[in-house]
Amino acid sequence: MAVTEAEAAPFRLTTERLTLRPVAPEDAEQLHRLLNDWEVCRMLQTVPFPYPRALADKWIADAVTRRAEGTAYDLVITGQEDGAEMLVGALSLKPVAGTRRATLGYWVGRRFWGHGVATEAAGRVVRWALANLAFEGVDALVATDNPSSAAVLIRIGFRETGTGQEQFLSRGGAHPVRRFSVSRRDLSADPDLPLSETGGLPLLLVAACVLIDGAGRVLIARRPEGRAMAGLWEFPGGKLEPGESPEEALARELHEELGIDLLMPLFLCRLWQGIPSPREGQTIRWVKPDELADYPMLPADKPLIPMLRDLL
Repeated sequence: MAVTEAEAAPFRLTTERLTLRPVAPEDAEQLHRLLNDWEVCRMLQTVPFPYPRALADKWIADAVTRRAEGTAYDLVITGQEDGAEMLVGALSLKPVAGTRRATLGYWVGRRFWGHGVATEAAGRVVRWALANLAFEGVDALVATDNPSSAAVLIRIGFRETGTGQEQFLSRGGAHPVRRFSVSRRDLSADPDLPLSETGGLPLLLVAACVLIDGAGRVLIARRPEGRAMAGLWEFPGGKLEPGESPEEALARELHEELGIDLLMPLFLCRLWQGIPSPREGQTIRWVKPDELADYPMLPADKPLIPMLRDLL
């Protein structure tokens, strides 16, 4: 794949109230105290009850291996209490082998239920993953007697996709579950898009430019977290402002996004002033036209790729 998970390692994610960071050996005592609780364990598939301290130590030790192998991103959820870090819960994001999908699991200590912790933490990691890793979607499941967790997923943007049966170690057998899924499109609602005059789908005029360097490579940019369809790649450009021509919009967008000034206002541009650099938190990359198929592109840009190959 053109983009590897190692390029966007989750050193630390933050929200307004929380920090999500890799689990560490010193977390074992707090983690065991919170997780060794029947009301928490019974909602988790792979956790026994009682939950031995030795299992907490093993999970933490194995987390480093899982991260290095790319089989799981295990993070603890922490907050602040009297100026000190306090463990609140944990979550895991696990890539599904042979696919571009991942599964999400999380838990929060009973003491912290009802404060929106799960929604805040899980929503943050899902948006980060879809914006920075090569996932097309994330799946999750909850026990049917856990409506609170189902409500968390729905608030984040997950859609319910079905039901089934899964083994729960703490319960000693199979239990009915509800299945959920989320994709970039589920997270990309943009209330600022204007409706067309017919009252139908939003109508938006966009100008895009293919920058071509001396080696025949083209510039693409990865949409950053917080933008609609974050994580997909695109040709630089953007929406036309009222009264702008496509050429004027391109000149403005390329200056804002990459810090360059267009000397030839062409949709295929080989000459500009300045060095392209990411100014909006995006990742940029120069690639050969025949490599574009390796990158998940915005739907609007995909039809341009065959024409671009023919031109170059």
